[in-house]
Amino acid sequence: MGKRGLRWLGAMTCAGILLPAGSGIAQQMAGAQSAVAAKRVERGKYLVTIMVCNDCHTPFKMGPKGPEPDMSRMLSGHPEGMKLPPPPKSSGPWVVAGVVNSAWAGPWGITYAANLTPDKNTGLGIWTEDMFVKAMKTGKHMGTSREIQPPMPWQSYGQATDEDLKAIFAYLKSIPPIVNRVPDWQPPAGAEKAAAAPAKKGAPKK
Repeated sequence: MGKRGLRWLGAMTCAGILLPAGSGIAQQMAGAQSAVAAKRVERGKYLVTIMVCNDCHTPFKMGPKGPEPDMSRMLSGHPEGMKLPPPPKSSGPWVVAGVVNSAWAGPWGITYAANLTPDKNTGLGIWTEDMFVKAMKTGKHMGTSREIQPPMPWQSYGQATDEDLKAIFAYLKSIPPIVNRVPDWQPPAGAEKAAAAPAKKGAPKK
């Protein structure tokens, strides 16, 4: 059944002309929708692979040839029990923190790779497709809150089409959920004090 046929069936359903669940047409329509969904997940898996998401969001382990992604924890983010000491002062080069390859320190503070599995409490389980697309296009966590920190290249990923971003989200929602509460982003040393300090009298407003 082509797209035109699917649109016709959808219009009939919206108009109140219901199709029996066991009818051949209803089964054909359900099968076509299932095939479209499966194709979207397959496309998302391809994009996640070529966009090297596993390089940061899958913790590394020591393999026979050195560090390698631990696929038993695929896309589960930085291990929750490996929080780093306070971040360095706002200077110096980027630092890859530890063999797990999922935390980085720099002038922005310390970033931990997020849990991208569909776990409801520690991953993307409560995210909607719209939240994900907005997050990738605006650089805001959940599309509305804090800024997404380096080295996450959202500026590049945000150039993807909406359809490709939706495919990525569909794939991430299809993988096994893993419970892993990733530590929160840590701002650079002194950032909290600077934000809390009252402005000096007579100082120009920014």
